[in-house]
Amino acid sequence: MIIQSQLRRSPLLVQQSHILQIRRRLLTKSAEPLRILFCGADEFSIASLEALHHEKEANPDLIKSIDVVCKVGKKHGRGLKNVREVPLCPRPEGHAINLVIAVSFGLLIPARVLENANYGGLNVHPSLLPDFRGAAPIQWALLHKCKMTGITLQTLHPRHFDEGKILLQTPHPGLEIPNTDSITPSELTDFLAPKGADLLLRGLRERVFSSRNDLKPKSDLTRPAPKITPEDRHIDWSKWSAQEILRRHRIIGPLWSRAAVGHVPGKDEKRVVWSSGFETVHISPHDTKPGLGLILASDPSIYIRTVDQQILRAKGIIVEGLGNKEANLAVNKAKMVDLHTSYILGTIETHQLWRPFT
Repeated sequence: MIIQSQLRRSPLLVQQSHILQIRRRLLTKSAEPLRILFCGADEFSIASLEALHHEKEANPDLIKSIDVVCKVGKKHGRGLKNVREVPLCPRPEGHAINLVIAVSFGLLIPARVLENANYGGLNVHPSLLPDFRGAAPIQWALLHKCKMTGITLQTLHPRHFDEGKILLQTPHPGLEIPNTDSITPSELTDFLAPKGADLLLRGLRERVFSSRNDLKPKSDLTRPAPKITPEDRHIDWSKWSAQEILRRHRIIGPLWSRAAVGHVPGKDEKRVVWSSGFETVHISPHDTKPGLGLILASDPSIYIRTVDQQILRAKGIIVEGLGNKEANLAVNKAKMVDLHTSYILGTIETHQLWRPFT
């Protein structure tokens, strides 16, 4: 009687609703529920895994089971004595998988695993592919001073990272990156992770993994995004401005340099990690080379001139073999300072290092 009443009031609306219900029932009956193998290794992965779990609880006809795989905890620190655990834990459910989902996993899924899964594999990538293809798209987007970014849902390629078919993508021109002058990779990860999870759920609900379509991206940019290496953090005092140093420290810090140690300059060098970062100070720089450090009496910091005539102050550094200390104390203990030469900076006596940081 209710349906008849609705038909009398709005026949077209009720008929369309009825057709949609029938289509959903047919899809549910004909489509095999997903038994997912989820592979993840960092905070960006967690949002997708949580979204899958909630979808499994709310829509068991779509997702029947989720098995979780993560990488082994990575040893780090001096002597590799500490283990940094990944934020995901294995959760086997014991069902034969038919879809592999990898989110920030960092390892290629073996071809035999993908071949045994009826629907192959999917990947959520935090960039508008093919731009920033690689292990560190968030960091490189910030290093390139990008204003926009996005999410891509692609298939998993058995031999190469980020070369699968693009199935879904954030609409062009993408998502505006908030606070581009101050945002950190961690903050951008928190911003993008839920959007990646939403795109993944949309792809599962629409069953795009069954599609043969390969979405054509709107942008032709193909900037690489390789893993950040120690050399990317090595300050080039001859080229990097003060703002470039501050920006790189925010995005991929801590940065590092090399310094001459001992009373015979040039004979021995040690690595200096700028553990506290830098801040700009407004004092007139002494006429020294870029990268040359100055220390002031009764001041725990060290001051370094940049190539654009700015002065950066660092309060804490780690000198190789000496641990983390106040900068002034560290450079004196490492015998980096030329105590035979002094300068007057304003009204303060200063000493400089044997030679510029490199």
